[in-house]
Amino acid sequence: MSPIIFYFDDLSQPCRAIEIFLLMNDIPHDKKKIKLAKGAQYSDEFVKINPFKKVPVIDDNGFILTESVAILRYLCRQYNVQDHWYPNNSKLRARVDEYLEWQHIGTRAPCALYVWDKVFTPLLTGVGTNERRLNNSFKRMEDSCNCINDIWLKDGKKFLTSYSISIADLLGVTELEELKLTGYDPKEGRPALAAWMERVRNATNPHYDKVHSRLNNLSKKYSTKAKL
Repeated sequence: MSPIIFYFDDLSQPCRAIEIFLLMNDIPHDKKKIKLAKGAQYSDEFVKINPFKKVPVIDDNGFILTESVAILRYLCRQYNVQDHWYPNNSKLRARVDEYLEWQHIGTRAPCALYVWDKVFTPLLTGVGTNERRLNNSFKRMEDSCNCINDIWLKDGKKFLTSYSISIADLLGVTELEELKLTGYDPKEGRPALAAWMERVRNATNPHYDKVHSRLNNLSKKYSTKAKL
């Protein structure tokens, strides 16, 4: 069988989660970068692959799959990966699924919206985001971080859904890493969240740092102090 073709952009949070997973599990794959900032997702060639015009996408020997959660679940079932990533035990798997269902509006939407309002709107338009809108998106982002610290990681849990790392942790941590672009540090004042992020990083390094290298470099260039 040929390696998976992985269509990605390394500034995409879910793309980074999938790449860490592929590397951690030694799943053979060839990377094809789709430069979102240059509109490569709108090319005729890519639209044939994903008519939704988004990454990530995988092509597993002719089986094309979009959407990060679906991709990670598929990889866990299709390839010989350790059980902790997506457990076979029904109750443990349900806990992972519980976070995955919450993730879209609980973590991804508020964090991505704040990054967009704080960094990309001024960068692309030359005009700052409306102060009321920015305050609202900042509050939603902070509420999301608080939920992870106070609810998902309560009772001394080491990871989001249990005491072992899972695909939920990869999706969650990559969203919070994106906040570096704004100069906001979600770890400050949240000891459980801070320890969890470091735990995920340690469990997946050196891949974690490698996959986040471009984000880290850009954060030095674009980040501003998130003072509202």
